[in-house]
Amino acid sequence: MIERWLERYLNKQHTKNQRNQLGLFSGKVGLFSNLALFSIKMSAGLISGSVSIIGDAINSLADCASSILTLFGFHIAAKPADKQHPYGHERSEYITGLVVSLGILFVGFQFLLNSIQRIMDPAALNTTTLVFVLLVISIIIKVVQGYFYRKVGKKIHSNAIDAAAQDSFNDVYTTLVVLGASVVETIFGWRIDGYAGVFIALYILYNGISIIRESIDDLLGKGPTEKQINEIKHFLDYYTSIIGYHDLLMHHYGPNKTFATIHIEIDDSWSLTEAHRVIDAIEKDFKEYLGVELVCHLDPIAIKSEEQTTIYQQVKRILQSYELNLKFHDFRVEEDEGLSTIQFDIVVPDNIEKTNQELLEAIKKDIAENIGTFEVEIEFDRIYLLK
Repeated sequence: MIERWLERYLNKQHTKNQRNQLGLFSGKVGLFSNLALFSIKMSAGLISGSVSIIGDAINSLADCASSILTLFGFHIAAKPADKQHPYGHERSEYITGLVVSLGILFVGFQFLLNSIQRIMDPAALNTTTLVFVLLVISIIIKVVQGYFYRKVGKKIHSNAIDAAAQDSFNDVYTTLVVLGASVVETIFGWRIDGYAGVFIALYILYNGISIIRESIDDLLGKGPTEKQINEIKHFLDYYTSIIGYHDLLMHHYGPNKTFATIHIEIDDSWSLTEAHRVIDAIEKDFKEYLGVELVCHLDPIAIKSEEQTTIYQQVKRILQSYELNLKFHDFRVEEDEGLSTIQFDIVVPDNIEKTNQELLEAIKKDIAENIGTFEVEIEFDRIYLLK
């Protein structure tokens, strides 16, 4: 039901940045719903005299601050690029997600301390039917709120909204502990709210740390997923006129700001105009269909030279003899004033312990013994996504 409502809401938007509009709307929903929750829980806490319920109410008040931060984050993210920030301001969402996560940690730690204190100094709860009804209503509101955040976060890929969703469900667990402990104490007289609170507090802390790690990864520059890389490979395979591709690098400046560079191998007999036409088409297609600002580097390959093809096959056999799963590209043989130079790049798997210098010396030695006298220039690739 919520998902269908969101679709209708999006369809009513007439701005170019629907994602930002939905993020701002989520912040407003969170702010008003958390204010309502604070009022409900505080009323229940004052009626029952329960410190834990009052503490839960204060937690909802803290969530109001998180909602304000979410609104602020999306407001900043919507700002256009400027001279100081040429790639825009979308990374501010990552900062918002980090701050919200720190808030989750703080609440979890405080709840842990309160739970330990409750174990050491048990206190009787004075609950009434009205208190139970108010707590149940607050749980229902939080479940709906968390489900709403989760749907929005999934639709717009926002860490800030994802963090708010997790915080909402954490609040559900917290209130359930208070409610469950009240029921058990009312029926059996057992005072277990402190022990259950410790378990929930540890769970909240675990989720807070997980979200912080994800936010920090985004701020530092997280690489694409295996699914995204496979999508790019599948996309490039449609261009049958190019020989190959390698050395992909991707840079994220926000959920909707992705820049990439890649090396495209082409026939060296192409004219500059023909090469530009093909590369320009690839860059435009990446922008239109994948939302990626791609810059292509041309690598001309002499596929029609019999001499270079022969040397290429010899080098390939040498590398295969090492049984290290070494792959190479950008192969060419240059002639300059009687000096022949073999140039190529080698892709080194992550599990190879040999240094670049050790590999270079071994390859130079084998080329001299098996092919002839050549200068050898090798670039070693260890960080690229597509190799």
